[in-house]
Amino acid sequence: MGGAATPAPPLGPALGQAKVNIGDFVTRFNAATQKMKGELLPVVVHIFDDKSFELQIKAPSTSSMLLKAIGKEKGAGKPPAEKSGTISKSKLREVAEKKMKDLNATSIESAEKIIAGSAKSMGIEVK
Repeated sequence: MGGAATPAPPLGPALGQAKVNIGDFVTRFNAATQKMKGELLPVVVHIFDDKSFELQIKAPSTSSMLLKAIGKEKGAGKPPAEKSGTISKSKLREVAEKKMKDLNATSIESAEKIIAGSAKSMGIEVK
C-alpha cells in the first residue's frame, strides 16, 4: 500500500534474503508513495551487486482506478449480463492518461481502447 510499507513479512524477509537495507527501503518507498496513500501499487525493485537498489513505482492497477472512478468496491459478477456501473469518456481518458506509461500503447486513443476493454470485462459501461 502506498505510504504504508513496513519491515514485517512478506516485505522484510524477501528483502533480507537479498541483503538489502530494509529500513532504507521502507523509508524511500513511503516517501515516494506518500501522495498515493492507501492505494495498492505495483513496484519493480532492481537490486544491484553492491546491495543498493532502485525503485520503479508504477501506477495503480487499471481495475482499481476504474472502480474508484465509478465509486464501487468491486466489478460485476457476471459481465456483460450484469453491470457494475458507468464511466464517462472523460473519466476513461483520465484513467488512460495515468496508465499511459505502463501500457503498450503509442497514443492516448489506443490507451483508451485498452482501458475500455478492461472496463467492459468488469461490467462497467462507457458512455
